[in-house]
Amino acid sequence: MLAGFRSFAKSPFAVILFGLLIVSFAVFGISDVFKGPHISGVVAAGSRSVSPTDFKSRYETYRKSTEQRTGEAVSPDQAVERGLDRQILQEIALQESMAEVVRRFGVQPSDKLVGDVVREQMSNLHPSQRPFDPITGKFDPKMYEALLRENGLTPDSYQAQLRDEIAQTHVFSAVADGLHAPRIYGALQAAYGLESRDLAAFAINPASVERPANPTDAQLTAFMKEHADRLTRPETRVLSIMRVSAQALEPSVTVTPAEIQKTFDFRKDTLATPETRSLVQIVAPDAKAAAVIAQRLAKGEQPAVVASAYGNQPVMISDKPKSALPDRKVADAAFSLAEGQVSAPITGSLGLSVVKVTKITLGTHASLESARPAIEAELRAQNAQAKAYDQTQAYQDAHDAGADLITAAGKAGAMVMTTAPITAEGADQTGQPVPGLTPDILKTAFALSSGGESELVEIGKGEYYAVKVEKVLPSALPALADVKPQLTQVWLQTEMTNRLQAKADQLVARVKTGESIEAVAKSAGSQVQRVPGISRENAQQHQGLGRDLLIATFGAKPGEAFTARAGQMAVVVAKLEAVHPGKVADMARATQVMRQQIDGGLMRDLGEAARQGAQASLKTKVNLTLARKAIGVDTDALAKAEAAKTGKAK
Repeated sequence: MLAGFRSFAKSPFAVILFGLLIVSFAVFGISDVFKGPHISGVVAAGSRSVSPTDFKSRYETYRKSTEQRTGEAVSPDQAVERGLDRQILQEIALQESMAEVVRRFGVQPSDKLVGDVVREQMSNLHPSQRPFDPITGKFDPKMYEALLRENGLTPDSYQAQLRDEIAQTHVFSAVADGLHAPRIYGALQAAYGLESRDLAAFAINPASVERPANPTDAQLTAFMKEHADRLTRPETRVLSIMRVSAQALEPSVTVTPAEIQKTFDFRKDTLATPETRSLVQIVAPDAKAAAVIAQRLAKGEQPAVVASAYGNQPVMISDKPKSALPDRKVADAAFSLAEGQVSAPITGSLGLSVVKVTKITLGTHASLESARPAIEAELRAQNAQAKAYDQTQAYQDAHDAGADLITAAGKAGAMVMTTAPITAEGADQTGQPVPGLTPDILKTAFALSSGGESELVEIGKGEYYAVKVEKVLPSALPALADVKPQLTQVWLQTEMTNRLQAKADQLVARVKTGESIEAVAKSAGSQVQRVPGISRENAQQHQGLGRDLLIATFGAKPGEAFTARAGQMAVVVAKLEAVHPGKVADMARATQVMRQQIDGGLMRDLGEAARQGAQASLKTKVNLTLARKAIGVDTDALAKAEAAKTGKAK
């Protein structure tokens, strides 16, 4: 099928077909040409529907990969705040839309092809994860189902995804094989990248500009209002936080020798390390072959060579205890041999075979002294958690009786921390993070009103907290007296930069009238610097010129004079003296090198356009509320919060 598609894609008929497809997308709509039943769900694209369970599974896969990549846990509420739920929902809608259109084209992989891909993918897994019987080497459906279940999949859902991927790969590979961008695309990109520019520039001498005097209070007040969005301080809150921590209580709890002995006696067997063995096993077709296999292994022949004579491969078993071997008769025989010894033919429950022991690792017996540190640490943690729980009960009893957070914490012997004003991100007024504030505590605190107290919240592993909002400081501009020194410095810098810019504008106007840039620079007490050969390829080497000056250089016309910033306060007058095209030979090589990259970019654009066209034509429906419920978002609370924000905005 793939070869057929590729051949067809190279023909002139392919161009006509894709042209008709685009017209059908834009004018008639796929839904007008192909009729299908409407199915509701998180996503509905023609006959395809994504259920809340399916959406949650796909979301969890994305979330886990993101957390592994960034090291940051993402809660459902954070996903909503960052727009991840919408992004994932849109991506799934595009995938389902394209899959539906490809299905309607009639591209459907055979069961055999899907099965071959499944086996290939399973064979590429780590040996410990492959769903193949370790004795027979045959595909094990139960192990396969267990592996998929660990990843939130079922055989049906996994194979359905494979069908979609195979079908779309067939279609897009065929198109890509016959799709090439015109050479002029590469030539233009090569000319663009290899072009170089000669720059002449001089910085405005600060001594040529009158320095501004210190601003008045009226000027600073106006400056504050002008930059209110940057100067306004966010809402802050003063919090009292009651913490009960089992970890903090561990040094104060005791563990008796009797407790340690009792735990050791209970776990003695599980603490011991069993003997393990590594062995190679070769399955024999009959008794005569088994005897020959045993003889050849005993002589030191390679197991793979011996097994290949009977059309199979040896089974390698590494560092397994006797209980891990599935065939009891094989296990008894293997654990009766010395290292390097070969067994006689074994008639096991799974057939006739021969084993050779390649390594023996002796087991160890647990002793109280060796196990004491781990047992003592575990018991100490358990006792601390019990003590923490008792503290929470004492706190809750006092709080239920009418005591406020601080009083109830005192009766329970719990810790209380009262903070300075902090932001919703947990930073103090200097912008530094306040230790001990977790995202959960901050979220709880900023959901309360002034004077409000939270319920006792259990974090897990003996950790608890409760929060009281002592004071709410609304978002506001700071008082002028609080920021006057810093604001004065910023005002002076800004005013000086504005004066330098005004001076530069006057000087560049002289250059534009025909006066030489050297004469203009000399009159301003400065000197021209020339930088030849600036290209987009070597721009990194000229970062000292500043980003704004480089951008202006590549945006100017030959002979054009302009001004640009070159740092925090520096302002320059510049002139683009010349533009040099790249060498023909270099551009030819670059054109050829970039051809594959340009073809790939064109194909990606076409593929994305096809997905968006499929979504629009099918009128794919998405249910954001249902998707959010599927991943554990409280949609009712979210709707109230959004309504409250809308009300405040109005």
